[in-house]
Amino acid sequence: MKKIYITAEIGINHNGDLNIGKKIIEGAKYAGADAVKFQKRTLDDVYSKEQLNSFRESPWGKTFKEQKEGIEFDENDYMQIDNFCKNIGIEWYASAWDAKSQIFLSKFNCKNNKIASAMLTNHDLIKEIIKEKKHTFISTGMHTMEEIGAVVDMFRESKCSFELLHTVSTYPMKEEDANLKMINTLRNKFNCNVGYSGHENGRAVSCGAAALGISSLERHITLDRTMYGSDQAASLEIEGFKQLVSYIRIIEKAMGSGEKIILEEEKKLEKN
Repeated sequence: MKKIYITAEIGINHNGDLNIGKKIIEGAKYAGADAVKFQKRTLDDVYSKEQLNSFRESPWGKTFKEQKEGIEFDENDYMQIDNFCKNIGIEWYASAWDAKSQIFLSKFNCKNNKIASAMLTNHDLIKEIIKEKKHTFISTGMHTMEEIGAVVDMFRESKCSFELLHTVSTYPMKEEDANLKMINTLRNKFNCNVGYSGHENGRAVSCGAAALGISSLERHITLDRTMYGSDQAASLEIEGFKQLVSYIRIIEKAMGSGEKIILEEEKKLEKN
């Protein structure tokens, strides 16, 4: 079984505080993650004026725009993130929510790209991502097989490496909604690697996904699940993430080859 690529999704759990972001990166490295991931938005392109001016009380003010501006990292922040990740030896990448943000992220030599479920039908953004010819993780929550297929066709026509992520876009996701058999459905339908992006509480569902042969796993990570933010409740704290990584690596070893093997220890017992 090929090693599962594990991403600790920081997303916006840093709450716009670079020090918190760095602590989570350190925690992800300690937990054994292969990479951390962020989110990048150009607010005026992603949201309407009505949305931005609407009421939302937050630590940064009383409008939706003030809240979104408060949690958005700028170029200097990402330069520091890039250097910090290189220094401690962990990869990073981000999901852009608009074409301008993708062009911004292309300044950094990240190994991977990511298409968030919410962006799966944003073909202008997807075309910008494909131009870079980087391996891309494609989340599939909220979308039909036809919509997923259209994006798969775009990547295949452009000869850009990709894999799909089975995703259920609820935060947190109920365990009974996980529908893990979709991993095999996607793999069989599109003949590609399939990972899992989980938003559930706990670790059991992600372990079940690992046993189904996923190529990658993405889970949200945080310092404290009680912190401000919409994604905190669907996240794992550092020690919980470390335990999940440990379980995943055990599962990888335990899967074996699928061939019947009689161990020497078994032969000794048979003689007795």
